[in-house]
Amino acid sequence: MVADFVLRIVDQTIRGLVLGVEAALPRLVAGVVFAVVAYVGIRLILAALKASLERYYSERQQLVAQLFVAVAGIFLWFAAGLTFLKIVGMGDIAASLGTAVGFIALGVSYALSEMIEDTVAGVYLLRDPDFEIGDRIEVGGTEGTVTAIELRKSRFRLEDGDTWVVANRDVESEWTKHAAE
Repeated sequence: MVADFVLRIVDQTIRGLVLGVEAALPRLVAGVVFAVVAYVGIRLILAALKASLERYYSERQQLVAQLFVAVAGIFLWFAAGLTFLKIVGMGDIAASLGTAVGFIALGVSYALSEMIEDTVAGVYLLRDPDFEIGDRIEVGGTEGTVTAIELRKSRFRLEDGDTWVVANRDVESEWTKHAAE
């Protein structure tokens, strides 16, 4: 009697497992196929985007191109991950994950707002033909020669030889170019 009960439970469990695997197998195969296609597609898209942006931006502005490719890659990989979850039957998890990441991104963007402001200002400075390495620039009453323009900060050489590092948001908001001597 107890042995029959245990055998029935084991039989039902094994049958349920086999039926579950049979039902999930097509979704898993579709998910793997999608993952392979997404991988190849995203790699091709990012390579094409990088090549076209490198042709568009000058050598001085390659940081901007790299930033755009990185941001595009993050969005494409995240979308592919959510789509994969949907294909394998975890659509509710994908929706929850998408919503949670949206809220997290909002919080992170708020926390990093000054860094984002520096980066946006850096893009503008890198694209500005009036702001070049070697130019004599005054920012907030301090004058120096531009030695480097990066995404988040710019570097200036002062008269005494010191290097002055300034956040791009401060440079972009108020700078004056002095005529070459």
